[in-house]
Amino acid sequence: MPAIPDASPVSGYLFHNLIHFGRLLRNLGLDAHAGRMLDVAEALAHVDIGRRSDFYHTLQTLLVRRAQDLPVFDEAFRVFWRPPRSERTTRDLRALGERRRFAPSEVDVPPTSPSNQAAGEREEPLLRVEQVEALSYSARQVSRTKDFATFTDAEVALARAMMASLDWELGIRTTRRWQPGAGTAIDIRRAVRHNLRFGGELVALPRRRRRTQTRPLVLLCDVSGSMERYSRMLLHFVHTLSGGFDRVETFVFSTTLTRVTRRLARREVDDVVPTLPTQVPDWAGGTRIGEALRRFNVDWARRVMAHAPVVLLISDGWDRGAPERLGAEMARLQRGCHRLIWLNPLLGSPRYRPLTRGMQAALPWIDDFLPVHNLASLDALAAHLNRLPTRRPVRRQHVPQSAVTTPAP
Repeated sequence: MPAIPDASPVSGYLFHNLIHFGRLLRNLGLDAHAGRMLDVAEALAHVDIGRRSDFYHTLQTLLVRRAQDLPVFDEAFRVFWRPPRSERTTRDLRALGERRRFAPSEVDVPPTSPSNQAAGEREEPLLRVEQVEALSYSARQVSRTKDFATFTDAEVALARAMMASLDWELGIRTTRRWQPGAGTAIDIRRAVRHNLRFGGELVALPRRRRRTQTRPLVLLCDVSGSMERYSRMLLHFVHTLSGGFDRVETFVFSTTLTRVTRRLARREVDDVVPTLPTQVPDWAGGTRIGEALRRFNVDWARRVMAHAPVVLLISDGWDRGAPERLGAEMARLQRGCHRLIWLNPLLGSPRYRPLTRGMQAALPWIDDFLPVHNLASLDALAAHLNRLPTRRPVRRQHVPQSAVTTPAP
């Protein structure tokens, strides 16, 4: 490991803060390992760190390897290396993940990237960072209560890593097939074959038990115009779930239904999220939840609902179609799944009431009605899915005639 000379500009607290800056970048998804930070420290010995632009470009050149990481790096650099408010302190870096993290600076910091500053401009020396107290940063400090609709690009990247770190489990389902094991049922065939060597005497009674499988998951995500402010973050959520389970089927809908399972399974999130809106013909269009569910029940239910999956339906409930159709299709969907969970981003508001005709028609057929508007709600959802019982919930709704026969279009 190369040593840092005591006379170097990166001695003392500045080098210590470089280490913390590297930890911050790693939490944001950049490849800023310790060896690379040592390269940065050596490079800074050959530049004038009194120039903010020189300091910025040195760090950017050595720490940014992908174009999509540049906005995240710029935001982290602007907040971490901001000038101090006084001779003794700077902004508390532990608040870097909170809501005020990306608020306008309380000191005179230019809003543009450091690269736009004049090359000959002499700025306040960054050696004042030596007065910063050594502070740590954790990805867990991102605001868990901040609404997804107000997330910045840097916060989306951090939230994506947090979603991937959650424990997503749906439990197991018992199949009709049998396998040898310590069960309560006697395996007659194996018992006969095994005891033939003893002249037919029942010396041993092999047991058998039901075979189990991981419960499948079906995602139905609303991408209509009313959901547009949440669509970017929810796409990352859907992509995380698509890669976290063995058997996942994913659909998006607005006025029609589009299957996107293969697009989400075979590509990186940085490739699929920007391009998916161009591949869905009715993206950010109107909302006809009932019609989309009818297409799912008719065209896809027999294929993807054969093993009683858990269904996550993500929508704000704004529907321009007939509420009778929505109620009928929700009843049909519920009968075919193990559990029907409706995730509504508006439910996180204390003033929200499901008073629209669409939500009123759907509510009797929903097993769980949960919010999905911030990281805390996703954490609660993961815990809820992990605790799902093996048996279906008791459903005692009154089935109206419209739910038994599909209404005419």
